[in-house]
Amino acid sequence: MTTTIRSARRITSVVLIGLVVALLGACSTTVVREPSASSATRKPSQGKPGATVRVQRGDTLYGIAFRNGVDVNDLARWNGLGAPYTIYPGQTLKLYPGSSRPTTTPPRSTAGTTTRPTPPPVTRPAPAPAPANSGFAWRWPAEGHLIGRFFGGDATKQGIGIAGSSGQAVRAAADGVVVYSGAGLVGYGELIIIKHSEQWLSAYGHNRKRLVNEGQNVKAGQQIAEMGSTGAAREMLHFEIRHNGKPVDPLQYLPAR
Repeated sequence: MTTTIRSARRITSVVLIGLVVALLGACSTTVVREPSASSATRKPSQGKPGATVRVQRGDTLYGIAFRNGVDVNDLARWNGLGAPYTIYPGQTLKLYPGSSRPTTTPPRSTAGTTTRPTPPPVTRPAPAPAPANSGFAWRWPAEGHLIGRFFGGDATKQGIGIAGSSGQAVRAAADGVVVYSGAGLVGYGELIIIKHSEQWLSAYGHNRKRLVNEGQNVKAGQQIAEMGSTGAAREMLHFEIRHNGKPVDPLQYLPAR
């Protein structure tokens, strides 16, 4: 009888030890989770290492991001800013992530050596990338004929120009929220910027009068301004579409007409 009880106790001890080992193994297991789709789909902006900008009176974070061709979300993250992105005159903002600084390589000494000139490599123009899909329909922001086209390599041609008459209606190209309404960006005159999603913005410059305020929701086709010539030589609308802060050709998104 005693032998039977001892055997039962040994079996019970072995079972308990096995359960403890199994539980410890489960607690030490590392669970790896994939990043969410929202954080994986947006491509970060290309920063400008070492570059900074000093906030002027009337500046907004959206305006500074727009002027420097970076996404407002990246600019906020680089400077530790959270919504509603409050900034103040005199503040210095970094235009790059981390604490990176431009690096230079010291020139090599060429004393006592003879080098032959190397012919420049033959470069072929890269094919134009396919336009990103915005996921929604765009509409023309104004009536009139085209007087200026987008050219990616020219800082003065980051959108299209549409000729018209003073006071003519300027309309939202898609649903969104107004994130900038002012005249603080040199070269744009009276300017409106609309945020359509986390990745897409549109801009409307040279207006005579702005009819919407920052924070206001607008619908596609809603009048947001009156066409004018502020910052321009004639009555016209300067229209831009930006993806992740970078200008893209509006004619790739607007319907044919």
